[in-house]
Amino acid sequence: MNRQIIEKLTGIVGRDYLLTDRQQVSAYLYDQVEIPLRPKASEGCVVVKPASTEEVSAIVSLASQENIPVVVRGGGTGLCGAATPVYDSIIISMERMNHILEIDEKNMMAVMEAGVTLADLLEELEGHEGIGFPVHPGDEGAQMGGMVSTNAGGARAVRHGIMRNHIKGIKVVLADGSVLSLGGKLLKDNAGYNLMHLIIGSEGTLAIVTEVTLRIYPEEKYTASIVASFDTIEEASSAVLDVVKSGVSPLAVEYQDKKLNLETAELLGLHWPVKEGSADLIIILSEKTETALYDNCRAIDQICDRHHAREAMFAGTKQEEADVLAIRSGSYDVIKDDIYHSFDMAVPPSSMPEFLGELWRLVDSYDTRTNITAHIADGNVHNDILLVDGKVPDYHRELQEKMYQLCFSYHGTITGEHGIGKLRVGDLPLQKSPREMELMEQIKKVFDPKCILNPGTVLRSQREE
Repeated sequence: MNRQIIEKLTGIVGRDYLLTDRQQVSAYLYDQVEIPLRPKASEGCVVVKPASTEEVSAIVSLASQENIPVVVRGGGTGLCGAATPVYDSIIISMERMNHILEIDEKNMMAVMEAGVTLADLLEELEGHEGIGFPVHPGDEGAQMGGMVSTNAGGARAVRHGIMRNHIKGIKVVLADGSVLSLGGKLLKDNAGYNLMHLIIGSEGTLAIVTEVTLRIYPEEKYTASIVASFDTIEEASSAVLDVVKSGVSPLAVEYQDKKLNLETAELLGLHWPVKEGSADLIIILSEKTETALYDNCRAIDQICDRHHAREAMFAGTKQEEADVLAIRSGSYDVIKDDIYHSFDMAVPPSSMPEFLGELWRLVDSYDTRTNITAHIADGNVHNDILLVDGKVPDYHRELQEKMYQLCFSYHGTITGEHGIGKLRVGDLPLQKSPREMELMEQIKKVFDPKCILNPGTVLRSQREE
């Protein structure tokens, strides 16, 4: 980055909030994509830390005038390389824009800057009795702007949906530096094309989110978890379908391979409560009354029995629930050094028994294995391709494409949560028709004619140097 640009950026944010040292900048280059797979970051980047929408606007205006790429850095919790700059870029870190501006209990809305983390919001809501925010993508270090830009999901989508269902308003900076306020505190707004929902999930390629208005909700006070084990993944997923059809609405239903649960429990020094079977479910319940909670627990127990559950354990105390969830969320540490590529395909929930069974058989045909965890009630499956003796297997691309084709045969998607980012740009045309790809390219061109916003993400849009 030339000295003149650096001086202008310094004039916008101040010298203390501009990083040019390569070692300091390196902390802002990568998200949580597995090291063997992550895109290589450009080393000619600078990091700026604006404190307001106005400063973001000034930075982007300068970038537009000088035709310099801009990449936004949030919490770095992404899993598809979207936040990695592959060109010499201005990296905008949102860490200073971390203020919760309003908790409006009358309208049940929260207004905050884009750098507010999920942990920040949940902590703030603890001081407001009886209200909370239900979406939980797994890492509370995720920032709100990133959760909007990736349309974050998580385990609770089976009841509460994804971020798109709760975002009522956003403030954004466009590629020319202009500022738009979209939506607000309205529950209904049917005026014209919905630009807000076009920007949600666009991974920083159409606009930069600087402020978010979210809907908040009354909290449910009574919670419990049921851990049930089955002999097969098909039995476990069939039981989940019957739970959902029964009218019980779990907060979350998580599947994980028994082997992974046992190994994670051992690593954490905890006890996994069910030993028999090979396929485990964690069914998390949250209700307004204690009676409703126990009624639903009994109904689920009966359904699990009908599907030949080997064991079922009721985790009713806070510590029992915490241990179970710690094992579920800690499993990545057990397998991370063995993974080449991880996936987050999704299929219609009713297809899960057949899809999961076929996925196992496909992987087995390559004389390898895969670790499966899943938000099983909403059809979202996380699995992987493993390294072989520490090396990338020569069949990796063939196996990946066969996984995708299997997913498509069930009318699924290559990504239910993580997004396309830079990791799956070449895979998106496998799912989308040429006409869909053409329309997306045209939308990108309208919003960002110079292709300065996160180039190389979602689409192969070429920059005009």
